[in-house]
Amino acid sequence: MRSHQTTLISLSLLPVLVLLLTNPSAIANAQQPQLRTDFYRTTCPNVESLVRSAVQAKFRQTFVTAPATLRLFFHDCFVRGCDASVMLASPNGQAEKDHPDNLSLAGDGFDTVVRAKTAVDSNPQCRNKVSCADILALATRDVVNLAGGPFYQVELGRRDGRFSTIASVQRSLPAPGFNLDQLISMFAKHGLNLTDVVALSGAHTIGFSHCNRFSKRIYNFSPQSRIDPTLNQQYAMQLRQMCPINVDPRIAINMDPATPNTFDNAYFRNLQGGRGLFSSDQVLFTDSRSRAVVNRFASSNAAFSQAFVQAMTQLGRVGVLMGNQGEIRVDCTRPN
Repeated sequence: MRSHQTTLISLSLLPVLVLLLTNPSAIANAQQPQLRTDFYRTTCPNVESLVRSAVQAKFRQTFVTAPATLRLFFHDCFVRGCDASVMLASPNGQAEKDHPDNLSLAGDGFDTVVRAKTAVDSNPQCRNKVSCADILALATRDVVNLAGGPFYQVELGRRDGRFSTIASVQRSLPAPGFNLDQLISMFAKHGLNLTDVVALSGAHTIGFSHCNRFSKRIYNFSPQSRIDPTLNQQYAMQLRQMCPINVDPRIAINMDPATPNTFDNAYFRNLQGGRGLFSSDQVLFTDSRSRAVVNRFASSNAAFSQAFVQAMTQLGRVGVLMGNQGEIRVDCTRPN
């Protein structure tokens, strides 16, 4: 009887053994420690309240804290994974943050993380126990919530990366002129699907853009049409007024003309009305493959919030360093 049971157990393990033998990364994944929401339960139990207090204080000073921090998290995770490498400064201007695609990252996002790190490290129990990568992830959740968006549990346990190169940013971030195929392809590299693309694009419900990022859509879209035909004509004229030909490059335009300072689903209703600021926004509605998701989020803020939380959790797992793969930086802007 015992040998019969042993045979059954051995047979039941066969698929696992086949998986491990044919997929070496499965072995690595099985051994790799996982992110978890209570990672600092014994080392820094009040990390979340320490971060939140610092973020709230910064948010009260300027609303820009919210979109700046959220965008910083996205730009960090899409390049080398969520390892706070975007925070690292380079003496010769060769870090991620020096790449043209990152020069528009608002200083308020960096400042939010630095302040939260100072708050955490001012607690003797927590000093040098919490990574900058985790602080950025927590601060991102907090700014979303402070702006009116959902509160969600953040998985923790990331280590900070030791490297940051300007070259690694090249072709790693979505551009304002991307079509849906380009968006799907880039997000898929990070394990994100079409619903995630649409949900994460909903982050454009807050924040702003400089005119040069979309001026082609309102002035010289094509030989046939000066204005992008997918753009609401009235909205296009408003954008022309705000962004005249020789506009001051510092002028910023709200991504969401309806509720620019509220994290909500108005962004998706804007798309339905042809008021997506970037081509990469509007294409989510004009392309039939993603239109149904846009319509669902436009009609239900709860559906958008749920999908956004799911996508942010998935994004937060991208390329994370754990254990001795990384470090806990003493200063978020410099490797130890």
